[in-house]
Amino acid sequence: MAATIYGLCALVALLCAFLLLRAWGYSRYRLLLWSGLCFAGLTVNNVLLIIDKIFLPTQIDLSLLRILVSLISIVVLLFGLIWEAD
Repeated sequence: MAATIYGLCALVALLCAFLLLRAWGYSRYRLLLWSGLCFAGLTVNNVLLIIDKIFLPTQIDLSLLRILVSLISIVVLLFGLIWEAD
C-alpha cells in the first residue's frame, strides 16, 4: 500500500510540474517557471523516497539526500517569489 501512495505522490508532483512548465511556455509568466521547477524538484524527492523505502536495503539511507533535494526545491520557489515581488 505504501508503494502505491508514494507512486501516486510522485505522479501528482510530476503532473503539477508538467502543467506549470507548459503554462510558463505559453505565457512566459516567470512565477509559473519557479513553481514548475519547485514541483520538478519535489518529483525527484518523491522518486528518491520510492527508491529509498521500496528498493534499497535498510542499511542504505537516502534521507539526507531527500532533505537536500526538498530544501533546494523550496529555495528555488522562495527565490522566485522574492524575485517577482520586486
